[in-house]
Amino acid sequence: MGEPIKVLVVDDHQVVRRGLCTFLEVQDDIEVVGEAADGAEGVARAEELRPDVVLMDVKMPVMDGVEALRRLRELGNPARVLIVTSFTEQRTVVPALRAGAAGYVYKDVDPDALAGAIRSVHAGHVLLQQEVAGALLSEEASGPAQGRGGSLTEREREVLGLIADGRSNREIARALVLSEKTVKTHVSNILMKLDLADRTQAALWAVRHGLTR
Repeated sequence: MGEPIKVLVVDDHQVVRRGLCTFLEVQDDIEVVGEAADGAEGVARAEELRPDVVLMDVKMPVMDGVEALRRLRELGNPARVLIVTSFTEQRTVVPALRAGAAGYVYKDVDPDALAGAIRSVHAGHVLLQQEVAGALLSEEASGPAQGRGGSLTEREREVLGLIADGRSNREIARALVLSEKTVKTHVSNILMKLDLADRTQAALWAVRHGLTR
C-alpha cells in the first residue's frame, strides 16, 4: 500500500467534524491531517498542510465553501475538494461545482460510500450524482464555452465524454488505447478550446451537451 490519502475536514459544526474524523481515522488508506471551522481557516490550513483531498461544507461563517473553493483555485492549491453538505438546492449545487469541486455528496451519505468518494476524487475522478447532473441539465445554457464544441476533434469529444463519465486519465488511456501523456494533451486542448478552468468544468459542459454515455 502506498502513502495514505491526506484529508482536511472543513465544517463549522464541531460534531460533524468529529464524526467525519472518527470514521476516517479507522480507514487504513486515509489520514486526517487537520480540521477547520470555516472557509477562511480551511484555505489557510490547506495551504499549510497540503492535503490530497478537502472535505468542504458549503454554508459556513466568515467564508463559505464556494468562496473557499475559488480562493484555493486562485492560489493554485492542488487539493481535490469534495463537497459534503446537507444543502441540495440547485443554487447551491451548481456554484460549488463551477468553483472547482471534484465531487458532491450529502451529509447522510453512507460512511463506506464517503470513503469511496474520497478515494475516487483522489484518483482523478469527477463525481456527479444523478440529481446533481439533473440540476446542471436543467440550468439555462450559458457561459463562454457555448457554441465552441464544433472546434473539438472526434477524439477530443471521446475523451470529454469519458471525463464526464468519471474516468481518470489512466482509465481513459486504457479505454481508448492511448498513452496517459496523449490523454493529458487531449485534456489540455479541450480546456483551451472550450475556455474552461479544469476537468470538473469540462465534465459539466459534457453533461449539458449530451456527451455522457
